[in-house]
Amino acid sequence: MRRVFADSLYWIALSHPRDQHHAAALRLSLTLQQAEIVTTDEVLSEFLTALRHNRQLRSLAAIQADSVLADPSILVLPQSRQTFLAGLTLYKARPDKEYSLTDCISMETMRAEGISEILTHDSHFTQEGFTILL
Repeated sequence: MRRVFADSLYWIALSHPRDQHHAAALRLSLTLQQAEIVTTDEVLSEFLTALRHNRQLRSLAAIQADSVLADPSILVLPQSRQTFLAGLTLYKARPDKEYSLTDCISMETMRAEGISEILTHDSHFTQEGFTILL
């Protein structure tokens, strides 16, 4: 089965009707119905944080997060000390990059899970050899 990692930018685009990537995210979600989507608690935390300033978007984000957590076709990997430390190691190893800690955790999670495709438009992931789908 195809496995694809979902970044916070994908969840934002999917949830926010005015996001410039919204239509593309909707189309992509339809093409991935047979794939297993993998994300992390850290990604969902970043997603919720990004949409916290607008009351309507905050509500939509909470609904989306609940939906992701309840969807059996989406694997949400839990946050742990191990994932934090793995991400921190990559973060420290790339002082020339502007990767966020969440991006580093996602990259290390993708490597550990053998996933090469990511639902995002963040070019940092191509710098680490991943294929961007959004």
